[in-house]
Amino acid sequence: MSSTSGEAPQNTPDQAVLYEERLWPSPWVWLIAAGFSSATIVMFAPISMGVGYGVAAVVAVIVFTLLILSTPRITVTATTLTVGRATIERQYLGAVEWFAGEDATYQRGPGLNGIAYLCIRGWISPVVKIEVTDPEDRTPYWLASSRNPERLTAALVG
Repeated sequence: MSSTSGEAPQNTPDQAVLYEERLWPSPWVWLIAAGFSSATIVMFAPISMGVGYGVAAVVAVIVFTLLILSTPRITVTATTLTVGRATIERQYLGAVEWFAGEDATYQRGPGLNGIAYLCIRGWISPVVKIEVTDPEDRTPYWLASSRNPERLTAALVG
């Protein structure tokens, strides 16, 4: 049965991590965050340049911290799959396939089932579709972004 406890599996001998990935923001996302933080200088410059720089530093720390804390992790062990805040036992997983390019865009858009579990990031194009076979779970599949969809699929199928 699947759960959404948010706890990643512990790396014990019987739960060795077979695959792990963090869905870090792309460099351009970090640049936008830095630009946004720098733009606050302009808002506070009429008060004082020192205040402007101080506010920009505080905003940068907050924005970068939020980006880091909101970065989901994908973890595959011998018995579980954790994607973001959700964990499911691998015995309840069915077919696994990955998509890139226009196929990935279709999976994230017109081909998306409204009750699927999503962990997608706009800065990562490829997605992996993981069928859920648990009869007590209404979720038909999970759709997750991955920079290494081939490796994630191999870890789940193998």
